[in-house]
Amino acid sequence: MTSIIFDLDGTLIDSAPDIHAGIAKLLQEEGLAPLDLATVQSFIGNGVPVLIERVMQHCFGSVDPARRDSFIARFMAHYNAAPTALTRLYPGVKGALVQLQDEGHAIGLCTNKPAAISGAILTGLDVAQHFRAIIGGDSVGAKKPDPAPLHAAVEALGGGKAIYVGDSEIDATAAAAARLPFLLYTEGYRKRPVAEIAHLDSFADFRRLPALVTAVAAKAAEAAPQ
Repeated sequence: MTSIIFDLDGTLIDSAPDIHAGIAKLLQEEGLAPLDLATVQSFIGNGVPVLIERVMQHCFGSVDPARRDSFIARFMAHYNAAPTALTRLYPGVKGALVQLQDEGHAIGLCTNKPAAISGAILTGLDVAQHFRAIIGGDSVGAKKPDPAPLHAAVEALGGGKAIYVGDSEIDATAAAAARLPFLLYTEGYRKRPVAEIAHLDSFADFRRLPALVTAVAAKAAEAAPQ
């Protein structure tokens, strides 16, 4: 069967409220007012170091390398203390995972978030049992849109055919670089209109995903050399 690899933030989970809360605590320590949720959400997608750099650029007008690592460590301490306090699965995710697993698909995760906290979040939201592999931004020495994490996820799931499911331009670029079919979840953290993001198909309701996977797998089987 086809392996199904998911992004995490903005695809399976709406984690922006917890990320926003961690940034608010960090800024409070600096004597600054919190940023609004929409602003913090717009900074999500390239991993924590880039998130912090964007926050610093927004608040201070530049990134101070001497303070950057401290900001990252302090944010992660705040975030890791309660990563699922406000985070929720998107509607229909759990049912889609159960159906895909019942249909025989191997399920994996490929995210720019560190692997350990990603696993803890999946456990906290009671879906970790569906995942055979977790590849984080610290797993292979590269982050998306580099294709290396996706290649590692495919290998961890046993190789063969795979589909990537994500919500952003970064996910689309990574999937193209890894030469994987890409399904776009439209209700996440993308920055550009759906029409401007390369994808094989898109969906706004996770109840549609198993049927889309079946259709993509069927097309791939028809195109395969006999």
